[in-house]
Amino acid sequence: MTRIAFILVLLFTAPWEEAEIVEVKDRGPVDLAPFNCQGVTRSSVISRVCYDRESRHLLVERRAAYHQYCNVPQDVRDALLNAPSMGRYFHATVETAAREGNRPYDCRPGKAPSYQ
Repeated sequence: MTRIAFILVLLFTAPWEEAEIVEVKDRGPVDLAPFNCQGVTRSSVISRVCYDRESRHLLVERRAAYHQYCNVPQDVRDALLNAPSMGRYFHATVETAAREGNRPYDCRPGKAPSYQ
């Protein structure tokens, strides 16, 4: 009986870490283990921002879908999180830049790191 109690104590006190995998638009499943994610409550456009400092890969959850951006400098991510209007900053700096001709944050095939 003591063994069972001991095992139950171990089970309920051990830290539970489950991998979080999200579906990213135009990409598929991505494991968030290497990302630093922050929930956002002050924006009506953005609900979560995840950033992998090593690969400079940014994931932004908006309208219940994750979108990816590559080669994003950390200062751009920091400015996004600190902007008075996150949605306005995101649209003007990250999203528009990814769509325009220079496409600095576009994740073309082979440019995005593998998170499988």
